[in-house]
Amino acid sequence: MFDFSGTLMRVEPAETWLRAALAAEGVRATDEDITAYARQLEAAGALPGSTQPDPVPPHVAPLWARRDNSAAEYRAAYLGLSRTVALPWDVHDALHDRHLVPEAWQPYPDTERVLRALRAQGVPVAVVSNIGWDLRPVFRAHGLDGLVDVFVLSYELGTGKPDPLLFRTACEALGLPPGEVAMVGDNRVADGAAAALGCPLLLVDHLPVASRPDALLGVLDLIG
Repeated sequence: MFDFSGTLMRVEPAETWLRAALAAEGVRATDEDITAYARQLEAAGALPGSTQPDPVPPHVAPLWARRDNSAAEYRAAYLGLSRTVALPWDVHDALHDRHLVPEAWQPYPDTERVLRALRAQGVPVAVVSNIGWDLRPVFRAHGLDGLVDVFVLSYELGTGKPDPLLFRTACEALGLPPGEVAMVGDNRVADGAAAALGCPLLLVDHLPVASRPDALLGVLDLIG
């Protein structure tokens, strides 16, 4: 079992994200403004898959707590964070829409290598993610969909990690008991909860792509 964001792939930098949203809306902006507002948006936690808000604004907190339970709550939570930044352009919807496209995500350098190695060894793979949208097109666009057997996505189940339901669902879909299914993720609380079911655990750092070249290789040692 692999987590998605921060484990297998990383979202694009905030400045690239903002530039793409502005371009989609036909808005022109100076480089200085883009850099400054991108920093504010990232600090607010508005870019999914990047920095989390700390603290969460009180008016967004109820949605934030439920953000992974449905597509509507996910969108509302992140739009709520985005709108805490006083942008000079009305591109909040475009910002949200941008991070849903495959071009906004980049696999880590070792992702394909590890998934192909597991496939060659006959090891089935599940992606288990707290998310409010369908990741399958992202994997398809990067040529990785054929290396994943099962997708377990929180918004499709109405609950997110650390709820053990996600891990149990993945293990059942893989046809294996939890003790024979390793969980690989970047969040000690959410992903680490799989250990309570008896799953071996490998935690990696949620870093920019260039800063984490081969952390996933540890999973090959973990499965022996």
